[in-house]
Amino acid sequence: GKFDKHYENGDYVCAGCGEILYSSKTKYNSGCGWPAFSAGMEGKIDESIDTSFGRIRTEITCSNCGGHLGHVFNDGPAPAGIRHCVNSASLKFHTKETKEWTGDEVIGLKLMYFLLK
Repeated sequence: GKFDKHYENGDYVCAGCGEILYSSKTKYNSGCGWPAFSAGMEGKIDESIDTSFGRIRTEITCSNCGGHLGHVFNDGPAPAGIRHCVNSASLKFHTKETKEWTGDEVIGLKLMYFLLK
């Protein structure tokens, strides 16, 4: 996918709602062909059992909007030993320089402008 071999410093956010899900500090090359992370942002990713395709896996979704991210496997690096295998289509990437404004930030800036006017 688009972010499999992407190693720029910044944050990976949900493509659906813009919630920050992963830091580039937790991204690594797992060799699986999908973006892999050793951990997500605390409280931002939900896990559930996925029994599709005759297998039992742990599905990960955005805790804010419920968007499907991928699956978790128990073959990641120490210390946790987990691998978040994430679909590139479910992510967008932001550096501090290219961070897109969210809806709440735009509303806040417009309100600040109105009050200062």
